[in-house]
Amino acid sequence: ARDSLRLEAGLCLYGNDLDETINPVEASLTWTIGGPKSRRRLQQGFLGASSFLASDGKLLPVTRKRVGLLGMKAPARGHTEVFDKAGQQKIGEITSGGFGPSLQKPLAMGYVEVAHSEEGTEVMLSVRGKMLPAKVVKTPFYPTDYYRAP
Repeated sequence: ARDSLRLEAGLCLYGNDLDETINPVEASLTWTIGGPKSRRRLQQGFLGASSFLASDGKLLPVTRKRVGLLGMKAPARGHTEVFDKAGQQKIGEITSGGFGPSLQKPLAMGYVEVAHSEEGTEVMLSVRGKMLPAKVVKTPFYPTDYYRAP
């Protein structure tokens, strides 16, 4: 249950959605490093900063992005391949997937090429040997109401 709720909230799990090869820009976690003119970005006083930040604190281009996926009939699990709409070219891979109990439908998160990361982009997933249509959506899948200090 905990994993399905984490997935609905769009939260990453280290080892699935995050590892040492994924940076905050690819994972859509730039909020963790502050805004463009923040001290953290300008001083870059943390490990790995130079791999995704320019010297002026701007984000370097990336080749893949973490996205949410909805619309499949069967749950897509980790390592499911993501293809373009035509089903010809592999564009990414699912990192977490399952059934969302609050949404009452299958959902997944994964990394796709930036050109296919726009909300509403139609893709195909290779689930147990069958190609299933899916659509790129924003995360979190389920609306959150986390407390934010004033």
